[in-house]
Amino acid sequence: MSALADFTEAHFEPITVESLPAILPIEQDVYTHPWTAGNFADSLRAGYQAQQLVARGRVIGYFVAMKGVDEVHLLNLTVAAEFQRQGWAQVLLDALALWSRGQGALWLWLEVRASNERAQQVYQAHGYRRVGLRKRYYPSFGPEREDAIVMSLRLWS
Repeated sequence: MSALADFTEAHFEPITVESLPAILPIEQDVYTHPWTAGNFADSLRAGYQAQQLVARGRVIGYFVAMKGVDEVHLLNLTVAAEFQRQGWAQVLLDALALWSRGQGALWLWLEVRASNERAQQVYQAHGYRRVGLRKRYYPSFGPEREDAIVMSLRLWS
């Protein structure tokens, strides 16, 4: 039985300060430059949309997004390493798009590391299109910084 089949009772819950101890190890495991507890806490204080996908008491993944006037900016979307390549990113992206439409957003925006080709493919498969480049956007190792690919998804035709 696949991990996906084992977790058919997955559901969304808001991320809270109390849920950060379950989220931070995932963040640290998946990224070379992970968000800190402070980054998450600041996002929660700012009122950003922060949801975790949970099943059997385990966090499968999560997203944090900031609402603008007629758009939503995805700040963080993460699937725990053990659940990657099972379709969970699509579930998270679907939930984000549904929430964004409910907020009246016309567009979804995000940045992704230029080196993260797998994530870019996931976003493209979900309908996002590359629309720009932010030079030296992300921290990297040493004095250099990494470029970000800017992607967007039109929510309404």
